[in-house]
Amino acid sequence: MKNRFTLAALRHFACQAFEARHFSKHHARLSAELLVRADARGVDSHGVARLSGYIRLIEAGRLNPEPVFAWKQTFPTLCTLDADKSIGFIAASAAMEKAIEMAATTGCGMVAVKNSNHFGIAGQYALMPTGHNMIGMAFTNASPLVAPTHSTERLLGTNPIAVAIPALVNKPFVLDMATTTAANGKLEILERKKQQTPVGWIQQKDGKDTTDPSGLKSGGALRPLGSFPHSGSHKGYGLGAVVDILSGVLSGANFGPWVPPFVAFLPMAEQLVGEGIGHFFMAFRVDGFMDANDFKGRMDLWMETFRNAQHQGEEPVLVPGDPEWALEAEREQNGVVLLAPVVEDLNTLAIKLGIAPLAAD
Repeated sequence: MKNRFTLAALRHFACQAFEARHFSKHHARLSAELLVRADARGVDSHGVARLSGYIRLIEAGRLNPEPVFAWKQTFPTLCTLDADKSIGFIAASAAMEKAIEMAATTGCGMVAVKNSNHFGIAGQYALMPTGHNMIGMAFTNASPLVAPTHSTERLLGTNPIAVAIPALVNKPFVLDMATTTAANGKLEILERKKQQTPVGWIQQKDGKDTTDPSGLKSGGALRPLGSFPHSGSHKGYGLGAVVDILSGVLSGANFGPWVPPFVAFLPMAEQLVGEGIGHFFMAFRVDGFMDANDFKGRMDLWMETFRNAQHQGEEPVLVPGDPEWALEAEREQNGVVLLAPVVEDLNTLAIKLGIAPLAAD
């Protein structure tokens, strides 16, 4: 198929693009790996489709390709990181590694990050501690595109929550979810496909419902998880607020409507209340509660119990992470089909950066 690409080809292309904008070889490789992992796990909205957005931030002076990190650790389990305008992939990886390091000796580690940028999919950072018999959590604030319940004003981001838990035989449990009914990236995909959104995803500037995926560009807003007050949107609003407070207020980053936007159609706030965007990470040891293998065996039982639950119709009950693990295995073998507008954007970027165009499988 013309627009089918191997994951290796996508990684190579992204790496070349980052190196062309003065990333070190190590940072370029790591950023490319973490960017393409979104494509591998089926989160196409956060993969190579966003590469030109990162390049745009570099050219605007908002993203530093050669950051120097500043760490501050006051307590054995708590740390803050000033990421010096780093791309989020590098800042987030370093922060979670620090959380794991602290947890190895104290049982728990938490890191708040400021002065960072968009970090791709949150789940990949939550997964990092699972290889150390730890549970991982990752949060970030994001472009202000979300109206709180009862509001027409865009004050929050999609603000994802990711939690990963190891098992003995099964792949880890991975919850990676936006705190909105749908992430902005899904609107971008529907817009490229010229399709409408389901009811409840977004609202117009006046607060009325719309199914136009380009509605955000004309002043509309994403809705919190739950969509409407009668179906619990105040809960999604509350979850997004907690993520914003931990990631932005606590770290010294910007928060709420002041978060620097990743999307090109939103302007920067005239005055800021912090530095860059913020993240929050946690890792803690399972063996602080019980033997690690005993716990992981119990997790296997938990997962199989839910997968075997009586279900309605043809669709089985899934454990969070199941679809992504299945897609990752399939795409590692068969590659990824990119939409034609994404391929066109990447090849335009290649000409701009003076690198080889993306090679199809």
